[in-house]
Amino acid sequence: MQTVIEALASLNPKPIETLSAQQARQQPTPADAVMKVMRDNNIPMPPVTADTMSRSVMPGVKVRIYTPKNASGALPVVVYYHGGGWVIANLDTYDASVRGLVGKTGAIVVSVAYRQGPEHKYPTAHNDSFAAYQWVLRNAASFKGDPQKVAVAGESAGGNLAAAVSMMARDKKIALPRHELLVYPIAGYDLNTPSYQKNAQAKPLNKPMMAWFFENYLRGTADGKSPLISLVNANLKGLPPTTIITAEIDPLMSDGSMLADKLRAAGVPTKYQNYTGVTHEFFGMAAVVPQAAQAQDLAAAELKKALQ
Repeated sequence: MQTVIEALASLNPKPIETLSAQQARQQPTPADAVMKVMRDNNIPMPPVTADTMSRSVMPGVKVRIYTPKNASGALPVVVYYHGGGWVIANLDTYDASVRGLVGKTGAIVVSVAYRQGPEHKYPTAHNDSFAAYQWVLRNAASFKGDPQKVAVAGESAGGNLAAAVSMMARDKKIALPRHELLVYPIAGYDLNTPSYQKNAQAKPLNKPMMAWFFENYLRGTADGKSPLISLVNANLKGLPPTTIITAEIDPLMSDGSMLADKLRAAGVPTKYQNYTGVTHEFFGMAAVVPQAAQAQDLAAAELKKALQ
C-alpha cells in the first residue's frame, strides 16, 4: 500500500480541493499509481476474463457491460457504481475493481456512467443510478443476464449510490437487489466522525477533498441531510442483505462502520469487514495489494451466495 501511495505522490497530483472539477478530472489517480507500480516491478497485467460492450440507458447515461468469457446460459448480474465523490473519475478509473468482481463471481457486471456534479447537481447521479438499475431489470435478458438475480455494488460515492438505489427500489415497489456490496461508502454528511478526525490528511482521500465533493455535488446543506446522502440517518428497514468493506486509513471508515450498525439495528443481515493498513481506493488494487485480493474474495463470496 505504501508503495502505491508513494507512486501516486511521484505523479505529482495537485490537491483536488484547490482545483475546478474539470481540472480535478485530469489529475493522476490511484489507478494510475497502480499501473506505475506494475510497470516498475514488471508485474504482469491480470489475464482478461471479460468481454465488454457499451449500451445507452438514456441521454447522458451509458453502461459498460462486462461479460465473463465463454459464459453460457443466463448469468447473474451485478450493477456497479464507480467512486469519485459524484464529481471525478469514470468507468476506466474503476475498471480493475469491476474485472476483479467479474473474474471472482462469474457474474455479468454492468458498470454505470452516471452524470456528475457540478454540471449535474444532486439528485442527478442518484436518479441516473436508479434509472440504470431499472434498465438492467428490463434488459438483462438481451445481454445474457438473469433479471431475477441482480445485485448492486459500488465504491465510495458509488457505495452511497448502490445503497440509495436499494432504498429507491424499496420505496417505489420495484424488485429489490438480491444483495448490496458497499465498499467504503459515503454514508453521512458529518465531517467530524472519528475517522474524519483521525485521517483528515490521509492519502489518497482526505477531509478537504470530501468537503469539496459535497460542495460540487450538493445544492446546499439541506441535500446533505437527505436520507440518500446521510444513509446512517435513513430508514434502512427492508433493504437487501449487505456487505460493507472499509479501509483503516480512510476518512470514510466510520461512515461504513456506523452504517453496518444501523443496518443490523434495522434487521438487515449485514457482513462488515475493515481492512487494516490500507487506504481508501484499495479495493481495485488486487494486482499489487494483498488485502485488495482478500476484500475482493470476500465480496465475491457474499455476492455468489446471494445470487446462486
